[in-house]
Amino acid sequence: MTTIKEIGSLCLTDSDGYIINHADWNKINPIFLAVINDVVHTYRTLLQDDLHSIYIRGSIPKGIGIEGVADLDTIAVTKHKPKKQQVKRIKEVEQALTQNHDCVDGIELSVFGKEDILNTTSFSIISFILQTHSICVFGEDLIPRLPRYKANEALANDHLIHLQGQIKNACDDLQDNSDREDIKDCCKWIMKIIVRAGLALVITKENTYTRDLYPAYKRFSEYFPDKESDMRRALEYAITPIIDTNVLLLFLNEFGTWMISEADKWLQFYNPTRELNMKIV
Repeated sequence: MTTIKEIGSLCLTDSDGYIINHADWNKINPIFLAVINDVVHTYRTLLQDDLHSIYIRGSIPKGIGIEGVADLDTIAVTKHKPKKQQVKRIKEVEQALTQNHDCVDGIELSVFGKEDILNTTSFSIISFILQTHSICVFGEDLIPRLPRYKANEALANDHLIHLQGQIKNACDDLQDNSDREDIKDCCKWIMKIIVRAGLALVITKENTYTRDLYPAYKRFSEYFPDKESDMRRALEYAITPIIDTNVLLLFLNEFGTWMISEADKWLQFYNPTRELNMKIV
């Protein structure tokens, strides 16, 4: 049985309700410095002169990353729109990087163009993550140029409007899949999405947000106590992914379908026109 540690916290906000970024270079456990340096070197090698800046996000820059458990989530920003070859090559080196560093459970490399990051008329999850959960570790820091964000409908919408497609993609990926590592990666990915979508369902009631899984699960369960055990399973699968595709597909077809239905109710009320990116308020 997975031991769930009651770690993580809700985002703090200022007096105007804007989310405060508590990521800080000084909070990073020195055990993670070698892998961060390796990631920076990898981006610089692959992107060369087109590289603008590099960011890390998640538990590690908040100082709560657990050695051997935490993922190192990173974002590279390029001066021009990234080419397909660049994106493909960057995704190819993720696994090798992870294998070289036992201090993290996984490494996520991602790349976005500078203009996409700075297009701030509508909600952008990448701009949001940079502004509220990230620190710049290389290059010119774009965070001061990004809008500030509140825990509101625009944020919740981004988690809920894609949910049906994400669950379908996960089911398609799991069907007849025999690659153990691919199954575990898919399990971890979709379960994190489901737990965070659970919080999104109650954002307008709570006026609060977190990307940490445990507090997201707790907030959801307060409003949907009859579904607490299902969301707890999603949390467990996100922490300790399983490889039994039959169990995963049954869970997604049952609880996943319920989550899609609740997301649809939310969208009917807050976003009946189904805008993919709502205006920032």
